Amino acid sequence: MKLIILDRDGVINEDSDAYIKSPEEWVPLPGSLEAIARLNHSGYHVAVATNQSGVGRGYLDIETLNRIHQKMHRALARVGGHVDGIFFCPHAPEAGCSCRKPAPGLLQQIAERCGEPLSGVPVVGDSLRDLQAGIAVGARPILVRTGKGERTLAGLEALDDLEVYPDLSTVVARLIDEGSPR
Repeated sequence: MKLIILDRDGVINEDSDAYIKSPEEWVPLPGSLEAIARLNHSGYHVAVATNQSGVGRGYLDIETLNRIHQKMHRALARVGGHVDGIFFCPHAPEAGCSCRKPAPGLLQQIAERCGEPLSGVPVVGDSLRDLQAGIAVGARPILVRTGKGERTLAGLEALDDLEVYPDLSTVVARLIDEGSPR
């Protein structure tokens, strides 16, 4: 199975330090939806793994988060794309849960659902915690410069062989051109 795991805020849609709290605040990044559709058409299964601590902090409820995700699903459908699953951590950082990235819990849930290990699976994110979660499960961490990506890159001391791309569209072009790792 060809699988890719994407962070949501900063990779698929615009990020906000004030959190994405409503469907109206969810705005796709240029080319991201089309990139997901291209993945789908190339035989990839696409999973989203996203920390949503705004729920745990009381900025939005699960119903609102579901409406945000419904908007994303509809927007993807309009360009011929879809995601196969959205895995999210609703907890605030102080909850100490195992699903909040950089902990690998969300990615382990994806592996369990797929019935396959995540060794070499691309995990695309814009923050250090996305990369750390991918590394923890033996995946292939990829940093995009969108969202918090530039800030993340500036703060990194070193990650051997870290792949860095301008955006999701460029990642997808590279993956498809190289003929999928799995």
